[in-house]
Amino acid sequence: MKAVSVTTIKKELQYFSQQDLIALCLRLSTFKKENKELLTYLLFESDDEPSYIASIKEHIDNQFELINTKSYFYIRKSVRKILREIKKYVRYSKHKETEVELLLYFCEKLKDFNPSITKSQQLVNSYNRQIILAKKIVSSLHEDLQYDYNLVIQELEL
Repeated sequence: MKAVSVTTIKKELQYFSQQDLIALCLRLSTFKKENKELLTYLLFESDDEPSYIASIKEHIDNQFELINTKSYFYIRKSVRKILREIKKYVRYSKHKETEVELLLYFCEKLKDFNPSITKSQQLVNSYNRQIILAKKIVSSLHEDLQYDYNLVIQELEL
């Protein structure tokens, strides 16, 4: 079965009643965890972006506490997992400010992580890639926000 385009789906959804749309959304939410997470964000958390960011930061804190520090291999693996989750949450939001905020928070946690990331070149490279990505996103924001975020980025640079 080949999936149709988003435009075609949008046109077809216009012919559905409200009850049918509710049933479709509920059925969609049963198939993948990400679909359910996206619906949760859209229905409950999209109105209050600061609390959404705070909840993700709390989740990031918990994930950093769970990292196995016996080997840099495990640290790198866990850091990549945390970063994947951050990217997923950013896709839900689609706000550039949210993305920058979460990337900078991730970099802050990674910089303060013990054992130091400077002993692993892969971790340093990952850290630097996120800083570069944050700079790129910040350049597309409003000037006032650019100034504020650039100050934070300067503090975070290794």
